[in-house]
Amino acid sequence: MATNMDIDFDDLVTKAIDPNDPSHSRTQAEHASLLSSLDRATRSRQLAVPTNEVAIRVRLRELGEPMTLFGERPEDRRDRLRYVLSQIAEAKGWELEKEGATGDQEDDSKDGHDEEDGDEEFYTEGTEDLLEARRAIADFSLANARKRIIRQKLEANLPLSKIMATRKAVYAELKTYTNLGSQVGDERPISMVRFSPNSQLLASGSWTGTAKVWNVPSCTPYADEKDSKNVFKGHTDRIGGLAWHPDATLGQSTSSVNLVTGGADSKVQLWSLTSDKPLRTLEGHGARVCKVAFHPAGRHIASASFDTTWRLWDAETGTELLTQEGHSREVYSLEFQSDGALLCSGGLDAIGRVWDLRSGKTVMVLDGHVKDILAIDFSPNGHQIATGSNDDNIRIWDIRSLKAVYTIPAHTSSVSDVRFFRTPVSGSFHYPFTLDLDSKERDAKRSAAAYLTGGTVKQEEEEEETQRRALEGEKEGVEVPLSGMYLASCGYDGYVKLWSADDWQLVKALSSEAGGKVMSVDIARDGKFMASGEWTRTFKLWSAENISL
Repeated sequence: MATNMDIDFDDLVTKAIDPNDPSHSRTQAEHASLLSSLDRATRSRQLAVPTNEVAIRVRLRELGEPMTLFGERPEDRRDRLRYVLSQIAEAKGWELEKEGATGDQEDDSKDGHDEEDGDEEFYTEGTEDLLEARRAIADFSLANARKRIIRQKLEANLPLSKIMATRKAVYAELKTYTNLGSQVGDERPISMVRFSPNSQLLASGSWTGTAKVWNVPSCTPYADEKDSKNVFKGHTDRIGGLAWHPDATLGQSTSSVNLVTGGADSKVQLWSLTSDKPLRTLEGHGARVCKVAFHPAGRHIASASFDTTWRLWDAETGTELLTQEGHSREVYSLEFQSDGALLCSGGLDAIGRVWDLRSGKTVMVLDGHVKDILAIDFSPNGHQIATGSNDDNIRIWDIRSLKAVYTIPAHTSSVSDVRFFRTPVSGSFHYPFTLDLDSKERDAKRSAAAYLTGGTVKQEEEEEETQRRALEGEKEGVEVPLSGMYLASCGYDGYVKLWSADDWQLVKALSSEAGGKVMSVDIARDGKFMASGEWTRTFKLWSAENISL
């Protein structure tokens, strides 16, 4: 028998290969692996892989992969995404639908913006009612913006020493805040609390689906007149949103719309203060309604829902004017800008969007939170937004620079609510907070009244010119603006916290003591009280130690 050393060329041609030879099996396995790798590489080049760095990170997160690895370069990250996609495709028999472009060249032609099929931007033709609403909102907001800018220009000339002295006095009083009292509000958690515009009433909403109105500071049920009501039971599931009409308690009839509530029964309901039955029920959402808000003019209402949309309603007719898409997941929170031009919405997709109500377009995307956005509030200065998130942080955004300018590590658990302190007329009175709210607020609502009664833009401009001259003639008497000077937040860690609204530092932390989650917070416009709604079925009033009741 010939040995391996005796094999000649003829043997190599004619000799049969033993299939049981271990070296032969190993060679076949290596060959199959090489062919598989080549096939995977060929097919992976046909997969659509984004070229935009942000899109790559988002796609990796969607696939459950780390967005970045230590020392990983952008090109390495893109290769890793391609490899992950190829593994998924191979497991599915290479039957994945192509997303966006089908190759690198089409990706590059989109300048790095990878768009999935079916996710392209689209427009829906609006109704005539929506067009009229946009025009009215434009008239109202432009007049308000002009007034705000005039005030801010005058305030910009204030001496720094005067500003610092006022802030020092305000923050010194905030540091003395303590629990003034607590009241059991319902049989289930108090999900929302909001002060009335005149600061003399407090509305609460709970998980029983009931809204209630209380006197401040006694915390007794509201009973201003013999036909007054203080319990409003209309929802069959928990209340997630509650808001006062801008003119409620300031001359608005108690039999007119004073409150709006949104519930998990997918309904939005409008309430007077004289009936325990809703004046109107707005239906249209396909899932739970969370936050609701009145437009500063009082004519329109916005509602956020788990059906991934927010909607704009006509408060007078109950007509649905707009169904706005734009979030990939549930929309949880929203708020109007004080001027009335913008609305900011936040969702469980961790994204916020700022919408121009006059055109319907997105003017800014708030991309920075890593978890759900649960709370939103506009600063009275008109250009800053505070957002609270399930990631325990508060972010401050500037719509002028289109980016986040500060991140506050605010709580050790979810941030459930954020509220700026706002006065009826910025810079119109001295600290401490003592003023005739009714007359001041009526003056501040002149443009809203003109809008609701058919006032023209020309009339607004003439009024604005008169106001400008009056303000410029009183430059020496301009006071430091208190509106927007501090921010209140609450969280599921059981704390209510107050933050300075210039350097965003903690001024005061208030513990709920019971250890329960704090679900909502609000600041009275006269600055005397702060309220919190809590998981323990109670709401609390907070104030300075030396407050005069």
